[in-house]
Amino acid sequence: MAARQPGLPRAVLRWLQSLDLPACPRHCRRDFSNGYLVAEILARYFPAEIRSRACGTGSSLPAKLSNWARLRRFFAKHNLSVAQELIEGTIHCKPGAAERLVQDIYSLLTNRCIKSLQDSEIDFTDSCYQTQLPMVARSTASKAIKNNIRLTEIMMEPSVTINRQKANAIINMHMRMRMQEREEDPPKTGSILTVKLLRHRVEKWMTRWMENWLECQIQGTSCRQSLDEV
Repeated sequence: MAARQPGLPRAVLRWLQSLDLPACPRHCRRDFSNGYLVAEILARYFPAEIRSRACGTGSSLPAKLSNWARLRRFFAKHNLSVAQELIEGTIHCKPGAAERLVQDIYSLLTNRCIKSLQDSEIDFTDSCYQTQLPMVARSTASKAIKNNIRLTEIMMEPSVTINRQKANAIINMHMRMRMQEREEDPPKTGSILTVKLLRHRVEKWMTRWMENWLECQIQGTSCRQSLDEV
């Protein structure tokens, strides 16, 4: 299940409605991922430099990267400080990334500050959602990796080493949550899986996952089937 993140503030929603965009954003994570609506927002403020429908509406990874490359150049030209983490998170539909991106653009274009963004850290994992679940319903380590590393991320950076580093960071986050769970509710019976054994199992799973994915790229077969079989 997807992580539940706070939606856009009411002021930002009213602002988006006032721009008369070609499409009304209903699902931020999906609607802003290809950069099309971001370009439409900018076209309202810079009509002489970025025309309406300057970006395509495609949802494929190449289409997204093409749109966002153009938007990055525009941001740099006009000294609009948009964090690369926000752009990458939006491209890969990370939880909360698109909402944070839109709020940042709102602040840059209107010179209005949003209180919820002050001193807030950028975190596009599902940790917030997981903490809201009962302990028995929370993700396992392997499920946490699948939830927090998107297939498009691997397509953009197929390096096994880099993706293993990402997986290790997620494992560390997962282990911190597990340790907190055990402090709050210590197990009464049965053996406890050690951190070392758990890490070994997940690293083995991650290696097999990456090998299957790379094999799919070479053979041109479906990557989704490979992930489901791991």
